[in-house]
Amino acid sequence: MRKTKKAVVGGIAALLATATPAACGDAPEEENGTGTEASAPDFTPCIVSDAGGFDDKSFNQLGYEGAKQAADELGVDLIDVESNSENDYGPNTESLVAEGCDAIVTVGFALSAATVESAKANPEIEYVLIDDAADNDFDGTKDVDNVKPLLYNTAEAAFPAGYAAADYTKTGVVGTYGGMEFPTVTIFMDGFKQGADYYAEENGKDIKVVGWNGKTGSFTGGFEANEAATSTARRILDRDADVILPVGGPIYRGALTAIEDSGKDVAMLGVDADVYETDPNTQDVILTSILKNMKVSTYEAIMAAGRDDFDFEAYVGTLENDGVGIAPFHNFEDKVSPELRGKLDTVKAGIIDGSIEVTSYLAP
Repeated sequence: MRKTKKAVVGGIAALLATATPAACGDAPEEENGTGTEASAPDFTPCIVSDAGGFDDKSFNQLGYEGAKQAADELGVDLIDVESNSENDYGPNTESLVAEGCDAIVTVGFALSAATVESAKANPEIEYVLIDDAADNDFDGTKDVDNVKPLLYNTAEAAFPAGYAAADYTKTGVVGTYGGMEFPTVTIFMDGFKQGADYYAEENGKDIKVVGWNGKTGSFTGGFEANEAATSTARRILDRDADVILPVGGPIYRGALTAIEDSGKDVAMLGVDADVYETDPNTQDVILTSILKNMKVSTYEAIMAAGRDDFDFEAYVGTLENDGVGIAPFHNFEDKVSPELRGKLDTVKAGIIDGSIEVTSYLAP
Protein backbone atom coordinates (compact mmCIF):
# COMPACT_ATOMS: atom_id res chain seq x y z
CA MET A 1 0.00 0.00 0.00
CA ARG A 2 1.09 3.59 -0.53
CA LYS A 3 0.15 6.66 1.47
CA THR A 4 0.45 10.14 0.04
CA LYS A 5 -0.50 13.70 0.78
CA LYS A 6 -1.61 15.18 -2.52
CA ALA A 7 -2.13 18.70 -3.84
CA VAL A 8 -5.53 20.04 -4.83
CA VAL A 9 -6.58 18.79 -8.25
CA GLY A 10 -7.24 21.67 -10.64
CA GLY A 11 -10.70 22.53 -11.85
CA ILE A 12 -12.62 21.49 -8.74
CA ALA A 13 -13.61 24.99 -7.79
CA ALA A 14 -15.03 25.64 -11.24
CA LEU A 15 -17.08 22.48 -11.15
CA LEU A 16 -18.43 23.18 -7.71
CA ALA A 17 -19.34 26.70 -8.74
CA THR A 18 -21.55 25.44 -11.56
CA ALA A 19 -22.82 22.09 -10.35
CA THR A 20 -25.98 21.63 -8.34
CA PRO A 21 -25.16 20.18 -4.92
CA ALA A 22 -26.27 16.59 -5.11
CA ALA A 23 -26.03 15.14 -1.63
CA CYS A 24 -26.72 15.91 2.00
CA GLY A 25 -28.57 19.15 1.16
CA ASP A 26 -27.14 22.58 0.57
CA ALA A 27 -24.21 23.43 2.79
CA PRO A 28 -25.02 26.15 5.35
CA GLU A 29 -22.93 29.27 5.12
CA GLU A 30 -20.23 29.31 7.80
CA GLU A 31 -17.52 31.93 7.81
CA ASN A 32 -14.56 32.64 10.02
CA GLY A 33 -14.46 36.35 9.27
CA THR A 34 -12.28 35.97 6.17
CA GLY A 35 -14.95 34.76 3.79
CA THR A 36 -13.80 31.14 4.02
CA GLU A 37 -15.15 28.08 5.78
CA ALA A 38 -14.55 27.88 9.51
CA SER A 39 -11.86 25.32 10.24
CA ALA A 40 -12.53 21.99 11.89
CA PRO A 41 -9.16 21.36 13.56
CA ASP A 42 -10.31 18.27 15.46
CA PHE A 43 -11.72 16.58 12.36
CA THR A 44 -9.66 14.13 10.31
CA PRO A 45 -11.14 13.01 6.96
CA CYS A 46 -9.64 10.04 5.12
CA ILE A 47 -10.12 8.16 1.86
CA VAL A 48 -9.04 4.80 0.46
CA SER A 49 -9.10 3.90 -3.24
CA ASP A 50 -9.78 0.62 -4.93
CA ALA A 51 -7.10 -0.97 -7.13
CA GLY A 52 -7.55 1.70 -9.81
CA GLY A 53 -5.80 4.36 -7.72
CA PHE A 54 -6.58 8.06 -7.45
CA ASP A 55 -5.27 8.88 -10.92
CA ASP A 56 -7.64 6.52 -12.74
CA LYS A 57 -9.35 9.46 -14.52
CA SER A 58 -12.60 7.95 -13.26
CA PHE A 59 -14.47 7.36 -10.02
CA ASN A 60 -11.46 7.05 -7.67
CA GLN A 61 -10.18 10.39 -8.92
CA LEU A 62 -13.61 12.02 -8.66
CA GLY A 63 -14.10 10.80 -5.09
CA TYR A 64 -10.64 12.01 -4.12
CA GLU A 65 -11.19 15.45 -5.64
CA GLY A 66 -14.46 15.92 -3.75
CA ALA A 67 -12.94 14.82 -0.43
CA LYS A 68 -9.87 17.01 -0.96
CA GLN A 69 -11.96 20.07 -1.75
CA ALA A 70 -13.97 19.57 1.43
CA ALA A 71 -10.84 19.06 3.54
CA ASP A 72 -9.32 22.26 2.16
CA GLU A 73 -12.45 24.27 2.88
CA LEU A 74 -12.61 22.86 6.41
CA GLY A 75 -8.95 23.73 6.94
CA VAL A 76 -7.84 20.17 7.68
CA ASP A 77 -5.56 17.60 6.04
CA LEU A 78 -6.98 14.71 4.05
CA ILE A 79 -5.25 11.40 4.69
CA ASP A 80 -5.40 9.13 1.64
CA VAL A 81 -4.22 5.64 0.91
CA GLU A 82 -4.16 3.85 -2.45
CA SER A 83 -4.82 0.17 -2.94
CA ASN A 84 -2.75 -1.82 -5.39
CA SER A 85 -4.94 -4.92 -5.29
CA GLU A 86 -8.02 -6.29 -3.59
CA ASN A 87 -5.77 -7.74 -0.89
CA ASP A 88 -5.10 -4.17 0.28
CA TYR A 89 -8.72 -3.18 0.95
CA GLY A 90 -9.01 -4.48 4.52
CA PRO A 91 -5.49 -3.52 5.68
CA ASN A 92 -5.71 -0.08 4.07
CA THR A 93 -9.04 0.67 5.71
CA GLU A 94 -7.71 -0.44 9.08
CA SER A 95 -4.60 1.71 8.60
CA LEU A 96 -6.90 4.74 8.41
CA VAL A 97 -8.63 3.68 11.61
CA ALA A 98 -5.19 3.59 13.23
CA GLU A 99 -4.55 7.14 11.92
CA GLY A 100 -7.46 8.37 14.04
CA CYS A 101 -9.77 9.20 11.14
CA ASP A 102 -13.18 10.60 12.02
CA ALA A 103 -14.70 9.98 8.58
CA ILE A 104 -13.47 7.42 6.05
CA VAL A 105 -14.45 7.44 2.38
CA THR A 106 -14.11 4.06 0.69
CA VAL A 107 -14.24 4.22 -3.10
CA GLY A 108 -16.05 1.52 -4.99
CA PHE A 109 -18.27 -1.50 -4.46
CA ALA A 110 -15.18 -3.74 -4.22
CA LEU A 111 -14.49 -2.20 -0.79
CA SER A 112 -17.97 -2.91 0.54
CA ALA A 113 -17.06 -5.96 2.63
CA ALA A 114 -13.98 -4.28 4.11
CA THR A 115 -16.01 -1.14 4.86
CA VAL A 116 -18.79 -3.03 6.63
CA GLU A 117 -16.31 -5.05 8.67
CA SER A 118 -14.42 -1.92 9.74
CA ALA A 119 -17.63 0.01 10.47
CA LYS A 120 -18.94 -2.75 12.72
CA ALA A 121 -15.70 -2.71 14.71
CA ASN A 122 -15.58 1.11 14.89
CA PRO A 123 -19.09 2.50 15.45
CA GLU A 124 -17.72 5.94 16.39
CA ILE A 125 -16.31 6.49 12.87
CA GLU A 126 -18.47 7.82 10.03
CA TYR A 127 -18.00 5.87 6.79
CA VAL A 128 -18.92 7.03 3.28
CA LEU A 129 -19.14 4.15 0.81
CA ILE A 130 -19.16 5.16 -2.85
CA ASP A 131 -21.10 3.04 -5.32
CA ASP A 132 -22.45 0.37 -2.99
CA ALA A 133 -25.37 0.01 -0.59
CA ALA A 134 -23.35 -1.78 2.16
CA ASP A 135 -25.82 -4.67 1.90
CA ASN A 136 -23.55 -7.67 1.54
CA ASP A 137 -26.19 -10.18 2.64
CA PHE A 138 -28.64 -8.75 0.08
CA ASP A 139 -31.56 -8.50 2.47
CA GLY A 140 -32.49 -4.99 1.35
CA THR A 141 -31.01 -3.12 4.32
CA LYS A 142 -27.55 -1.85 5.27
CA ASP A 143 -25.44 -4.32 7.20
CA VAL A 144 -24.27 -1.63 9.64
CA ASP A 145 -25.68 1.74 10.70
CA ASN A 146 -22.60 4.00 10.55
CA VAL A 147 -22.13 3.84 6.76
CA LYS A 148 -23.56 6.37 4.32
CA PRO A 149 -23.89 4.86 0.82
CA LEU A 150 -23.46 7.18 -2.15
CA LEU A 151 -25.30 5.57 -5.07
CA TYR A 152 -25.93 6.70 -8.64
CA ASN A 153 -28.78 5.56 -10.87
CA THR A 154 -26.59 5.82 -13.96
CA ALA A 155 -29.12 3.91 -16.06
CA GLU A 156 -31.03 7.21 -16.24
CA ALA A 157 -28.03 8.92 -17.84
CA ALA A 158 -26.97 5.93 -19.93
CA PHE A 159 -30.43 5.89 -21.52
CA PRO A 160 -29.99 9.23 -23.38
CA ALA A 161 -26.40 8.20 -24.16
CA GLY A 162 -27.71 5.03 -25.79
CA TYR A 163 -30.30 7.11 -27.63
CA ALA A 164 -27.54 9.39 -28.92
CA ALA A 165 -25.41 6.40 -29.96
CA ALA A 166 -28.33 4.94 -31.91
CA ASP A 167 -28.88 8.27 -33.64
CA TYR A 168 -25.18 8.60 -34.50
CA THR A 169 -24.34 5.08 -35.72
CA LYS A 170 -23.78 4.61 -39.44
CA THR A 171 -23.67 0.80 -39.32
CA GLY A 172 -26.80 0.37 -37.22
CA VAL A 173 -24.77 -1.47 -34.58
CA VAL A 174 -23.71 -0.09 -31.17
CA GLY A 175 -21.84 -2.08 -28.54
CA THR A 176 -20.82 -2.18 -24.91
CA TYR A 177 -18.65 -4.27 -22.63
CA GLY A 178 -17.82 -4.18 -18.93
CA GLY A 179 -15.07 -4.98 -16.48
CA MET A 180 -16.93 -7.43 -14.25
CA GLU A 181 -20.60 -8.38 -14.13
CA PHE A 182 -21.56 -6.36 -11.06
CA PRO A 183 -24.73 -4.25 -10.75
CA THR A 184 -22.70 -1.02 -10.64
CA VAL A 185 -21.29 -1.97 -14.06
CA THR A 186 -24.35 -3.47 -15.73
CA ILE A 187 -26.51 -0.52 -14.69
CA PHE A 188 -24.71 1.52 -17.38
CA MET A 189 -25.19 -1.25 -19.92
CA ASP A 190 -28.88 -1.59 -19.03
CA GLY A 191 -29.57 2.09 -19.60
CA PHE A 192 -27.49 2.17 -22.78
CA LYS A 193 -29.42 -0.73 -24.33
CA GLN A 194 -32.78 0.64 -23.22
CA GLY A 195 -31.98 4.02 -24.78
CA ALA A 196 -30.85 2.50 -28.06
CA ASP A 197 -33.92 0.25 -28.17
CA TYR A 198 -36.19 3.20 -27.41
CA TYR A 199 -34.64 5.18 -30.27
CA ALA A 200 -35.12 2.27 -32.66
CA GLU A 201 -38.79 1.89 -31.73
CA GLU A 202 -39.50 5.62 -31.75
CA ASN A 203 -37.87 6.15 -35.15
CA GLY A 204 -38.75 2.84 -36.82
CA LYS A 205 -35.08 1.95 -37.34
CA ASP A 206 -33.18 -1.31 -36.97
CA ILE A 207 -30.56 -0.73 -34.27
CA LYS A 208 -28.62 -3.69 -32.92
CA VAL A 209 -26.95 -3.63 -29.49
CA VAL A 210 -24.04 -6.07 -29.08
CA GLY A 211 -22.15 -6.92 -25.90
CA TRP A 212 -25.19 -6.84 -23.61
CA ASN A 213 -28.61 -8.40 -24.12
CA GLY A 214 -30.15 -7.14 -20.88
CA LYS A 215 -29.13 -10.23 -18.92
CA THR A 216 -25.55 -11.05 -19.84
CA GLY A 217 -22.82 -9.93 -22.19
CA SER A 218 -19.13 -9.22 -22.71
CA PHE A 219 -16.77 -8.66 -19.76
CA THR A 220 -13.00 -8.47 -19.37
CA GLY A 221 -12.87 -10.11 -15.94
CA GLY A 222 -11.30 -7.11 -14.22
CA PHE A 223 -10.76 -3.36 -14.31
CA GLU A 224 -7.30 -3.08 -15.77
CA ALA A 225 -6.26 -1.51 -19.07
CA ASN A 226 -4.80 -4.79 -20.29
CA GLU A 227 -4.96 -7.13 -23.28
CA ALA A 228 -8.32 -8.50 -22.11
CA ALA A 229 -9.78 -4.98 -22.33
CA THR A 230 -8.37 -4.56 -25.84
CA SER A 231 -9.38 -7.98 -27.14
CA THR A 232 -12.91 -7.63 -25.75
CA ALA A 233 -13.27 -4.26 -27.47
CA ARG A 234 -11.97 -5.79 -30.71
CA ARG A 235 -14.67 -8.45 -30.59
CA ILE A 236 -17.32 -5.74 -30.23
CA LEU A 237 -15.89 -3.82 -33.21
CA ASP A 238 -15.67 -7.03 -35.25
CA ARG A 239 -19.45 -7.29 -34.93
CA ASP A 240 -19.71 -4.05 -36.92
CA ALA A 241 -20.25 -1.70 -34.00
CA ASP A 242 -19.19 1.88 -34.72
CA VAL A 243 -20.11 3.21 -31.26
CA ILE A 244 -18.66 1.49 -28.19
CA LEU A 245 -19.26 1.93 -24.45
CA PRO A 246 -16.59 0.42 -22.16
CA VAL A 247 -17.76 0.32 -18.51
CA GLY A 248 -15.13 -0.11 -15.85
CA GLY A 249 -12.68 2.69 -15.20
CA PRO A 250 -9.39 2.22 -17.09
CA ILE A 251 -10.68 -0.50 -19.44
CA TYR A 252 -11.64 2.25 -21.90
CA ARG A 253 -7.96 2.48 -22.78
CA GLY A 254 -8.24 -0.99 -24.28
CA ALA A 255 -11.04 0.32 -26.48
CA LEU A 256 -8.81 3.19 -27.60
CA THR A 257 -6.20 0.68 -28.74
CA ALA A 258 -8.80 -1.46 -30.50
CA ILE A 259 -10.26 1.57 -32.29
CA GLU A 260 -6.83 2.71 -33.45
CA ASP A 261 -5.91 -0.78 -34.65
CA SER A 262 -9.20 -1.20 -36.50
CA GLY A 263 -8.69 1.77 -38.78
CA LYS A 264 -12.46 2.29 -38.62
CA ASP A 265 -14.44 5.45 -37.82
CA VAL A 266 -15.59 4.50 -34.32
CA ALA A 267 -16.99 6.71 -31.55
CA MET A 268 -16.55 5.88 -27.86
CA LEU A 269 -18.59 6.78 -24.79
CA GLY A 270 -16.93 7.41 -21.44
CA VAL A 271 -18.26 6.68 -17.94
CA ASP A 272 -18.13 8.34 -14.52
CA ALA A 273 -16.15 11.46 -15.50
CA ASP A 274 -16.16 13.52 -18.69
CA VAL A 275 -13.37 11.45 -20.23
CA TYR A 276 -12.83 14.07 -22.95
CA GLU A 277 -11.65 16.40 -20.16
CA THR A 278 -9.79 13.87 -17.99
CA ASP A 279 -7.91 12.12 -20.80
CA PRO A 280 -6.96 14.26 -23.83
CA ASN A 281 -5.97 11.09 -25.71
CA THR A 282 -9.68 10.35 -26.16
CA GLN A 283 -10.74 13.66 -27.65
CA ASP A 284 -10.88 12.50 -31.26
CA VAL A 285 -13.21 9.58 -30.47
CA ILE A 286 -15.35 10.57 -27.47
CA LEU A 287 -18.98 11.10 -28.46
CA THR A 288 -20.07 11.89 -24.89
CA SER A 289 -19.66 10.51 -21.36
CA ILE A 290 -22.14 9.16 -18.82
CA LEU A 291 -21.50 11.13 -15.65
CA LYS A 292 -21.68 10.41 -11.95
CA ASN A 293 -21.49 13.65 -10.00
CA MET A 294 -19.27 12.00 -7.43
CA LYS A 295 -17.15 15.05 -6.73
CA VAL A 296 -20.07 16.99 -5.35
CA SER A 297 -21.73 14.16 -3.43
CA THR A 298 -18.43 13.17 -1.77
CA TYR A 299 -17.65 16.83 -1.08
CA GLU A 300 -21.06 17.36 0.55
CA ALA A 301 -20.72 14.23 2.69
CA ILE A 302 -17.31 15.24 4.06
CA MET A 303 -18.43 18.83 4.61
CA ALA A 304 -21.40 17.57 6.63
CA ALA A 305 -19.19 15.22 8.65
CA GLY A 306 -16.75 18.07 9.38
CA ARG A 307 -19.61 20.24 10.66
CA ASP A 308 -21.10 17.49 12.85
CA ASP A 309 -24.13 17.54 10.55
CA PHE A 310 -23.68 14.07 9.06
CA ASP A 311 -26.52 11.65 8.34
CA PHE A 312 -26.33 8.03 7.27
CA GLU A 313 -29.25 8.02 4.86
CA ALA A 314 -28.32 6.63 1.46
CA TYR A 315 -27.95 9.19 -1.32
CA VAL A 316 -29.08 8.22 -4.82
CA GLY A 317 -27.99 10.44 -7.71
CA THR A 318 -30.55 10.83 -10.51
CA LEU A 319 -31.17 13.04 -13.51
CA GLU A 320 -33.63 15.03 -11.45
CA ASN A 321 -31.14 15.92 -8.69
CA ASP A 322 -28.19 16.27 -11.12
CA GLY A 323 -26.43 13.33 -9.52
CA VAL A 324 -26.02 11.77 -12.97
CA GLY A 325 -26.01 13.21 -16.49
CA ILE A 326 -24.25 13.21 -19.83
CA ALA A 327 -21.33 15.34 -20.95
CA PRO A 328 -21.26 17.69 -23.96
CA PHE A 329 -20.53 16.27 -27.41
CA HIS A 330 -17.34 18.36 -27.60
CA ASN A 331 -15.62 17.55 -30.92
CA PHE A 332 -18.72 15.71 -32.11
CA GLU A 333 -21.03 18.73 -31.91
CA ASP A 334 -20.83 19.15 -35.68
CA LYS A 335 -21.04 15.41 -36.31
CA VAL A 336 -24.30 14.58 -34.55
CA SER A 337 -27.66 15.43 -36.10
CA PRO A 338 -28.87 19.01 -35.46
CA GLU A 339 -32.10 17.69 -33.95
CA LEU A 340 -30.45 15.39 -31.43
CA ARG A 341 -29.97 17.91 -28.62
CA GLY A 342 -33.68 18.78 -28.60
CA LYS A 343 -34.59 15.09 -28.67
CA LEU A 344 -32.33 14.42 -25.70
CA ASP A 345 -33.95 17.25 -23.74
CA THR A 346 -37.31 15.60 -24.38
CA VAL A 347 -36.00 12.20 -23.35
CA LYS A 348 -34.50 13.62 -20.13
CA ALA A 349 -37.77 15.34 -19.26
CA GLY A 350 -39.65 12.10 -19.89
CA ILE A 351 -37.35 10.14 -17.61
CA ILE A 352 -37.72 12.73 -14.85
CA ASP A 353 -41.51 12.92 -15.06
CA GLY A 354 -41.83 9.14 -15.36
CA SER A 355 -43.39 9.02 -18.83
CA ILE A 356 -40.25 7.19 -20.02
CA GLU A 357 -39.48 4.24 -17.78
CA VAL A 358 -35.86 3.29 -17.16
CA THR A 359 -35.40 0.05 -15.30
CA SER A 360 -32.42 -0.61 -13.05
CA TYR A 361 -31.68 -2.07 -9.65
CA LEU A 362 -31.78 1.47 -8.23
CA ALA A 363 -35.08 2.46 -9.83
CA PRO A 364 -37.83 3.37 -7.34
